[in-house]
Amino acid sequence: MARKLGWSLVMLALALPAWATSRVASVSGAVRNSAGVGQMGALIEIIPANGGATRRVYTDEHGQYSAGEIAPGSYLLRASAAAFLPSLRENVQLTGGAHQLINLTLNTLFEAIQLLPERRRPTTGDEEWKWTLRSVGNRPILRVLDDGQSVMVSSSENGGDRHLKAHVSFVAGSESAGFGSSADASTVFSLERSMFTTGTLAFRGDVGYGNGEPGGVIRASYAQPVGGSRPEIALTARRFATAGTAQQYGALEAFSLAASNTMTLTEAVEITAGSEFQTVQFARRVSAVRPFGTVDVHITPDTVLEYRYASSQLSAQSAMRAAKGFDSAPADLTESGPRMSLAGDRPVLERARHQELSLAHRFGNTRLQAAAYMDNVGNAALLGVGDVTAESGDFLPDVYSSTFTWNGGDLNTTGARLVVQQRFSDGFTATLAYATGGVIAARGDGVAWDAVQRSLRNERRHAVAAKFSGIVPRANTRWVASYRWTNGHALTPVDWFDASPGQADPYFSLFVRQPVPAAGFLPEHMELLVDVRNLLAQGYVPVLGRDGQTLYLVQAARSVRGGVAFSF
Repeated sequence: MARKLGWSLVMLALALPAWATSRVASVSGAVRNSAGVGQMGALIEIIPANGGATRRVYTDEHGQYSAGEIAPGSYLLRASAAAFLPSLRENVQLTGGAHQLINLTLNTLFEAIQLLPERRRPTTGDEEWKWTLRSVGNRPILRVLDDGQSVMVSSSENGGDRHLKAHVSFVAGSESAGFGSSADASTVFSLERSMFTTGTLAFRGDVGYGNGEPGGVIRASYAQPVGGSRPEIALTARRFATAGTAQQYGALEAFSLAASNTMTLTEAVEITAGSEFQTVQFARRVSAVRPFGTVDVHITPDTVLEYRYASSQLSAQSAMRAAKGFDSAPADLTESGPRMSLAGDRPVLERARHQELSLAHRFGNTRLQAAAYMDNVGNAALLGVGDVTAESGDFLPDVYSSTFTWNGGDLNTTGARLVVQQRFSDGFTATLAYATGGVIAARGDGVAWDAVQRSLRNERRHAVAAKFSGIVPRANTRWVASYRWTNGHALTPVDWFDASPGQADPYFSLFVRQPVPAAGFLPEHMELLVDVRNLLAQGYVPVLGRDGQTLYLVQAARSVRGGVAFSF
């Protein structure tokens, strides 16, 4: 009996090292400079997050490194070499029995303090197709090695170690979006800085000048991915005054604090939740809390079920700019709000609640989306065209254009949407969308203003939109052309909160972004911008104002904006 027990102990002692070895982790990768050249002799330090001995290895002649026999846990990886600044990768989770591939990039001090060249932008198709599998970009990328082993690839391979980038745009032409439009001449800037390896600090602004008093929007945000989540916080301050309302109501000052977090619960479920607290001083102080969120369920790699809740039109307004390219489109930050109008000579904020359930599926080069939604909007801020004053208590005029904002009452509706998108090539994509739902409608065609207000009602309308986008070969001209038609008069768009790829401005719109080759005195990464909305001035409903002048109620006013943008 004792002999059998002794042999059992010997066999257990021999098996323990093999069992322990199968539960340890390993890591490998490459260390390169900003030009992609492997760095031989770079020191890689694998530092336990909870303390303990640091593991050190060196890269070979190709810049490759490998370290095995590492206990599972959380680590910090640091790469250093002569003449370079250290590169850090925090919160590296090493799992027993798994291997991770972590690539690091070393930069010189000169590169770190310079404004780096613009990062390669994705093609039009890559940008627009994120609507189907948006959360994939926040997940680890799995790569299958030759031996069949799955490893996690670091995002640094795709430019994740970019430290600093900046954009400046000089734009002329009013947005003609009613009260609170951006100035008819403005400077838009954006500065993003990588911090703590994975964090991003962004500082953006729109400083306007021209007719009227100068105004502007300043926005600062910080996002820091942690494990399977991406929390973000943003502060926005806005101030402007209008010639027609400054004496009566004073300057408009708005401040908002927004916080959100994107969490990947499993490989199939992702949740984004957040809220914005907004306070506005305009004759009186008004505050509002605007929650938002989405839940994405990846039924299959090609099928996504999503629930979306929104209490503002931020996502819908920014959807079209995403197709144009956030980096250099004339981003005026007007979506920061507030959306205001007058009710009984008293400024009020628009209240909104949008709920939507959508199903998206892709097969080959085709994408489909079907959605059902429900909207409840109070104190809807609608758009008009004409010269008005604020003394009547009905209008908030915009100082930069002949447009104004007025209170259209409430909108309560349900509706549906169908979107079909076809990618014909990397440089050409076509999208067709159909939507049905309620709109705010009123009597028009020359009736008096008081009659218009009494006739406001909710009616059902249908809308069809066709949108084409692409990149011209050789010239690299990026363009987006769209036309959205509505059957009958409507003062609000059908599917007002649409943020899908089928989203388009009412009627005929065109956006062109043309890179200018660097030559002589011209700087690199310079682009010319043209943004035209409702070019044919369609959907104008004439009414008679109280002073006898003709005003027009519209979904979208005609506007032409253009300028030049620089990327650094």
